[in-house]
Amino acid sequence: MTHDLPDSAIVDAAITSRMAVRAFTQQPVARQDIADLLQVASRAPSGTNTQPWKVYVLQGASRDQLVDKVCAIHEAMRSDPALLADYQEQYDYYPAKWFSPYIERRRENGWGLYGLLGITKSDRDMMHVQMQRNFRFFDAPVGLMFTLDRGMGRGSLLDYGTFLQNIMVAARGRGLSTCPQQAWNMFNKVILPHVGAGAQELLVCGMALGYADQTAVVNTFHTPRVPLDEFVHWLD
Repeated sequence: MTHDLPDSAIVDAAITSRMAVRAFTQQPVARQDIADLLQVASRAPSGTNTQPWKVYVLQGASRDQLVDKVCAIHEAMRSDPALLADYQEQYDYYPAKWFSPYIERRRENGWGLYGLLGITKSDRDMMHVQMQRNFRFFDAPVGLMFTLDRGMGRGSLLDYGTFLQNIMVAARGRGLSTCPQQAWNMFNKVILPHVGAGAQELLVCGMALGYADQTAVVNTFHTPRVPLDEFVHWLD
């Protein structure tokens, strides 16, 4: 990013260039860069300055071992769907029953991505493979896991959202890309002991971090946004 631009343009570019990257190169990310962006992100607001976030950074063997563990379970689930009952999320991320307009947006997102990759509704094998890409951090060299003390209120999840957004925007300022990942949540009982989290911690989500593979067709997928008049109400 050029510093000849006004501050607003620099900030806007960091925000609007953020996307869920689903293919990364193997270029390593310097530990200092990770530390710097997490330090910047920690300026996120939180109720009464509770700063409820805890971050576990996985690289190298720790990352690869978690990938192997979770991918093995994911493969086993394919053969024995009853195993799904053993792996449940710790909080409701999505609604129990979808409704408009959210169900239509979800479908547009899912089938837009799968369509780009040539995956049809009947191609269960390729759906499984693509889903498992989540549990490989989309080949990113860095995986982040975020936890929250169970005793905190729901407002802390709101605080957490600002922290996560700060990480993703700060990453763009350093030429890095991310993919926030709710998909890991069902494997919390594998992830939490793996990273050394305490019994009082709840898994909020995971995130892939690295340098985007600019040659990957999947990274040409950009999700749409609804126009302003669909979510803004002006009161004079």
